[in-house]
Amino acid sequence: MTHVTTTPNTTDASRHRDAPWRDVSRPADERVEALIDELSLEEKVAQLYGVWVGASADGTDVAPNQHEMIGDVDLTGLFPKGLGQLTRPFGTAPVDPGVGALSLARSQRRIVAESRLGIPALAHEECLAGFAAWGATAYPVPLSWGATFDPDLIERMSRRIGDDLRRVGVHQGLAPVLDVVRDARWGRVEETIGEDPYLIGTVGAAYVRGLESAGVVATLKHFVGYSASKAGRNLAPVSVGRRELDDVLLPPFEMVIREGRPRSVMNAYTDLDGMPTAADATILTDLLRGVWGFEGTVVADYFSVAFLQTLHGVAGSLGDAAAEALRAGIDVELPTVHAFGAPLLEAVADGRLDEGVLDRALRRVLGQKLELGLLDADWDAAPEALRGLDDDLDAVRGTVDLDPPENRALAAEIAERAIVLLHNDGTLPLSGVGRTAPERIAVIGPTADDRFAVLGCYAFPTHVGVHHPGSGDGITLPTLVESLRAEFPDAELSVVEGTSIDGGETSGLEAAAAAASAADLVVLALGDRAGLFGRGTSGEGCDAESLALPGAQASLLEAVLDRGTPTIVALLAGRPYTLGTAPERAAGIVEAFFAGEEGTRAIAGVLSGRVSPSGRLPVSVPASAGVHPSTYLAAPLARKGGVSSIDPTARYPFGHGLTYTRFEWTRFAGEASEIATDGEVSVGVRVRNVGERGGTELVQLYLHDPVASVVRPVQRLIGYARIDLAPGEAADVRFTVAADLASFPGRDGVRIVESGELVLGLGTSSADLPHAHSVRLVGAVRRVDHTRRLHPEVSVTRVAVEASALA
Repeated sequence: MTHVTTTPNTTDASRHRDAPWRDVSRPADERVEALIDELSLEEKVAQLYGVWVGASADGTDVAPNQHEMIGDVDLTGLFPKGLGQLTRPFGTAPVDPGVGALSLARSQRRIVAESRLGIPALAHEECLAGFAAWGATAYPVPLSWGATFDPDLIERMSRRIGDDLRRVGVHQGLAPVLDVVRDARWGRVEETIGEDPYLIGTVGAAYVRGLESAGVVATLKHFVGYSASKAGRNLAPVSVGRRELDDVLLPPFEMVIREGRPRSVMNAYTDLDGMPTAADATILTDLLRGVWGFEGTVVADYFSVAFLQTLHGVAGSLGDAAAEALRAGIDVELPTVHAFGAPLLEAVADGRLDEGVLDRALRRVLGQKLELGLLDADWDAAPEALRGLDDDLDAVRGTVDLDPPENRALAAEIAERAIVLLHNDGTLPLSGVGRTAPERIAVIGPTADDRFAVLGCYAFPTHVGVHHPGSGDGITLPTLVESLRAEFPDAELSVVEGTSIDGGETSGLEAAAAAASAADLVVLALGDRAGLFGRGTSGEGCDAESLALPGAQASLLEAVLDRGTPTIVALLAGRPYTLGTAPERAAGIVEAFFAGEEGTRAIAGVLSGRVSPSGRLPVSVPASAGVHPSTYLAAPLARKGGVSSIDPTARYPFGHGLTYTRFEWTRFAGEASEIATDGEVSVGVRVRNVGERGGTELVQLYLHDPVASVVRPVQRLIGYARIDLAPGEAADVRFTVAADLASFPGRDGVRIVESGELVLGLGTSSADLPHAHSVRLVGAVRRVDHTRRLHPEVSVTRVAVEASALA
């Protein structure tokens, strides 16, 4: 047995036990001020930066991550001053979760023991699609969250993620991403919830509620404008107008701050019309804190403080960059000490930065540590996972399961609800009453036998594990071929790659076509490989020149379709792509946006009929690879017209998705034809499942403003209701819409509700709105602010199953 002796637990609680800042009976503000008074300038600065570390595989102290932008970090020299944050102790290299927790706890004890006042560090991790640690559940990516249109489901997921983080000693999670897709060529589309601000806000707020309910600090990112970069290029300049910023990019952050109550925000890398957000006080302080009332911390996206000097050229030195960032409202430099180290100390010493500005950030940082219990006299470095296990390496190894059956079941549920059936000629489902499953299935395509085809770029196996091939994946990742074999055990499967994901090879097309001819059915698996900075076709820094399928996949698609065998196209991707002639010639098309570790089983279940498809598109699927941007949220002149030879109409619009049953919409009603500019109006519809299978309908509510004082989008989602209905079952769905939901920034930039006609449309997608109710707003123009109503009131009333409906 290996036993390593470290500073005993009693040290955690005994340092400065009688200090006023340890006294939990005192008001929080008083405790923070008492601690600030105790700190030297160097100790103050030390609380404002992190150090990028990796947990030790042998349970000893964490070691600094040797990243090319970090250089050498001497923990022995840093720890005596104290430390603000530990960056990604689990997300830097593969480590057994129990051993990682022990390594982190030992490091925390070392920080407490070696620093004068014994203040623990706050540990943060990535948690975009699950805790980014070896062996942790890989849930579907945020684009799949959006496809579920199910905030409650996502809140359940984030609560489980938060519980896993907390029990191994992590305090903060760097999620969710609230960027609005404006150009699908951008590599980080997979990390977003979609192209609609309302959908992003509702799902994003649910994610935050779940994470925060577990005691983990949620971090909104990237504030703001990152996704609107020119040509969809990562970190490229952003040149949106103030109205697009206020009406499209900011609303998800506004909603989530109000309704999710996150405790941290991360800035965007980009500049807005020449002003880097890391140095923009109008965004980070005036709006975020002054208007919205945010009271948490603002943490720098990795290296973005130094980028003020090295990339943006608005600071002449690292000291100037540190001063600019602190004045703007950034509180913590991540991932490691850089500009906020010696350069910041020099900036304060020579008068470039007033120490009071530094103290402002420090109050927020220490206040957050106080909330987390890190300043309490009885704080203990040992997290829940280590309680009762002492400090023994062999005792903790293998004791922490970050991918238990409950997690996998939830990952499966999300994947099943996220898969979107785009097209079906009646071939699907392949099994069930009156159907005979195919005997010979050809599984063709580059994502068919690729276990990573369900993972985004921030899943641990693709983000970190690929650099440590000997460590294993840590989780079970069945390929689509394996899942199809399990789903159709009596079928004969042939497997042909045809071409790689992005290599462009065409030598295998003929073999793929021959396999298609010999089969009763083809499952053609196409899509992406997630990666970072050019090492994938989707992910951070993996931007696309067009929305054509990568490599020679479009040629493979057409070669297979030419053979005439019924073909189901399965897209395992991180963004939408054009689909050639598949909408006209394929038997079916399913879209699975990096659906996580249970994703291939979910796809197989949808194909067989074991799973009823219920996902809806959170992004539009373009008809042309070269039409950009492709979002539905557009003004009249952004749509098809006689003034341009380019038709930007989507092949499959936002909100689209088919099911295996049929729904009948009746009794549409709209109350009131005229309301005041501070009034409300109701619209409703009865939805009945008239098919033979249970299914899910998504009733979507859109707002159209025919005549306004500024140009408005043709349609804008303002509400939705997801309803599961058994055969014959019906539900009455009613939306009560406040006039506030029609507000927009007027000509002077002030948000207003003005008189005039509004059209409320109910339907199944942004392009299919068969039910509309016109209402006229009357009265004076009304100014509204951040306290305005953001949602319609939604009621769903079940209606008894009619016997005639089942006949």
